[in-house]
Amino acid sequence: MYVDTHCHLYDEAFDADRDAAVQRALDAGVTTMLLPDIDSTSTPQLDALLRQYPQHFRPMAGLHPTSVKDDFEQELAKVHDRLFDSHINTSTSIPFVAVGEIGMDLYWDRTYEAQQREALKTQMLWAEKLDLPVCLHIRKAHNEVFGLLRDLGRGSYRGVMHCFGGSVQEAQRAVEMGFHLGIGGVVTFKNATMADVVKAVPLERLLLETDAPYLSPVPHRGQRNESCYIPLIAQRIADLRGITVAEVADATSANARRLFRL
Repeated sequence: MYVDTHCHLYDEAFDADRDAAVQRALDAGVTTMLLPDIDSTSTPQLDALLRQYPQHFRPMAGLHPTSVKDDFEQELAKVHDRLFDSHINTSTSIPFVAVGEIGMDLYWDRTYEAQQREALKTQMLWAEKLDLPVCLHIRKAHNEVFGLLRDLGRGSYRGVMHCFGGSVQEAQRAVEMGFHLGIGGVVTFKNATMADVVKAVPLERLLLETDAPYLSPVPHRGQRNESCYIPLIAQRIADLRGITVAEVADATSANARRLFRL
């Protein structure tokens, strides 16, 4: 059995065949799928999917860095209400498993860098208060995020660096700080530097993810990604580490259950 620790099956890319995509995932042994939020525009779709399949999906709540704009404080207020209302009303809602996805994304420009930094810091503090792990989105901003984490002054963190794309050195630094690494379809790409990361990091710090509908693994690269492709990622990790795919499935699922308290 597998856990897809990061997918967006509520995305409009699945509007035509969402139920079939869920069934394909279940048939592939992916029995638990975690749903990171983006912003208030994605929340209704996420909640609808959660209501339909409460036994297979678990939600996160957070403001994605690329959604941090001039109105980020209002968006953060909505995230705050979702997280803290759920924390209080535990008997009437499916609990959030993490604060996410949050982070910094400076790939396109740095227009809202200061706001992204403030939003990340605020949500990191909420996660600490609620005793939840974080799901970090980091793109062209590893130095900035590592600096912010250092400034927060905590000795260790609980969370995952989703769709990890840094160097071996950055991976080791993340692990030393307590983070897990989310490994997705990129690890199957030819000449992917992620191969070195997967071989260097302890297995107990790796998580499987798709980021569906994005970043499909080979041989589906360039097509819509789905949670049913998780076994392809697991097989690539197994090949790189010289172990069986069953060992990868068992270890990464245990890692996910432990981190997210599934």
